[in-house]
Amino acid sequence: MIEIEENVLLEKSVAFYTLGCKVNQYETEAVLEIFQNNGYNIVDFKEMSDVYVINTCTVTNVSDRKSRQMIRKAKLNNNKAIVVMMGCYSQVSADEAKNLKDVDIIIGSTGKNKILEYIDNFKQKKERLVFVEDLKKEKKFDDFSINTYKDNTRAYVKIQDGCNRYCSYCIIPYARGEIRSRDYKSVLEEVERLSHDGFKEIILTGIHLASYGKDKKDMDLLELVKKIVLVPGIERIRLGSLEPAIIDKKFIEVAKNTEKLCKHFHLSLQSGSDSVLKRMNRRYTTKEYYEKVKLIKDNIPGVSLTTDIIVGFPGETNEEFDETMNFIESVGFLKVHVFKFSARKGTKAAEFTNKVNPVIKDKRSKEAIQLVDKMSLRFKENYIGKKIDIIIEQEVSDKKGYLIGTTDNYLKVIVEGNIDIYKGKICNVKLRKIVNAYIEADFV
Repeated sequence: MIEIEENVLLEKSVAFYTLGCKVNQYETEAVLEIFQNNGYNIVDFKEMSDVYVINTCTVTNVSDRKSRQMIRKAKLNNNKAIVVMMGCYSQVSADEAKNLKDVDIIIGSTGKNKILEYIDNFKQKKERLVFVEDLKKEKKFDDFSINTYKDNTRAYVKIQDGCNRYCSYCIIPYARGEIRSRDYKSVLEEVERLSHDGFKEIILTGIHLASYGKDKKDMDLLELVKKIVLVPGIERIRLGSLEPAIIDKKFIEVAKNTEKLCKHFHLSLQSGSDSVLKRMNRRYTTKEYYEKVKLIKDNIPGVSLTTDIIVGFPGETNEEFDETMNFIESVGFLKVHVFKFSARKGTKAAEFTNKVNPVIKDKRSKEAIQLVDKMSLRFKENYIGKKIDIIIEQEVSDKKGYLIGTTDNYLKVIVEGNIDIYKGKICNVKLRKIVNAYIEADFV
């Protein structure tokens, strides 16, 4: 009898495919854990499975198309499988999702933690089910967390959802709804579990991280950081993407006096031209942004800054692009994610005229990437010959016996060693030589 039950459990399989941001990746891990806790085997998306879950993204037209491709691929793998489409694309384009013949269950941006309940309903009714809520009415944070991770080095913790900013190019407020903050006690419980499991670094993440606590009266991001600092075993706290407005004297004081807070901040920019920023409905000028940068650099030695920029925004002239190039060079970022503008239906920017020619967008993207590579190299050169701590994360995939680690200011380091001995440990190394995106080092 026991053997039969075990065999039945082995037939329960689920495969995942995730598109988009770190929040999406976190939510996939949390949903995956729900399946595991209910006897499902996790298989590769390429394999035959009973259930396929595609966690969608809708930031660009490309991500929409990729989501549809993976849905079709799931049914090709097993035409009898239950295919679940969830996330931002489902939320924003529910009617479009309903027309995709290969989807069995459609879940929006909320309710992902009820996925097994939805699957049971589908098995009973044998008809497509749609669970997409009106986000304007959603005021509560969907609180489901991760108890275990696949590795034991760095862990993401989602603390916030939604955005109220409504930048002209961005679909996210429509896909995620108004800002909603996770209860700080729930955050601390997850951090404590992660620490108990051996994690040394956690990364706080959210759709608009800087707004954490604005819908509550008892907490904000800085106060949460202060509480996490007190959790034994956590050696590093890293913040996800931040808006410039959060950088003030209070923020700097916490950053200066909190040794565990990583000296790396991803400070959202999008453009280095004031006229483009105004069309984007970004709520700062380059002067204000640079003042924030100066405040950080003057007070936190060794800090690194990363950011995102969009090239080819509607109406972007050669002069405006040059302004962006000059501005990002003046800041001296360690890394910049360069995106070519992609119009999203439902946003104000999609209605803007004076679109930039795709050929020009490609050219500007390449120029920006070349500049970013030079900036990154200059930043790294300052560290050659210096000793620094890293957390060992994993073995280099194509170079056995060599390990990848990360400094608190986000330098990626390669060092020779045994992964079984060093994984998850904080080690002191001496930086020796820049090789592509990494710095080679030796254990001290």
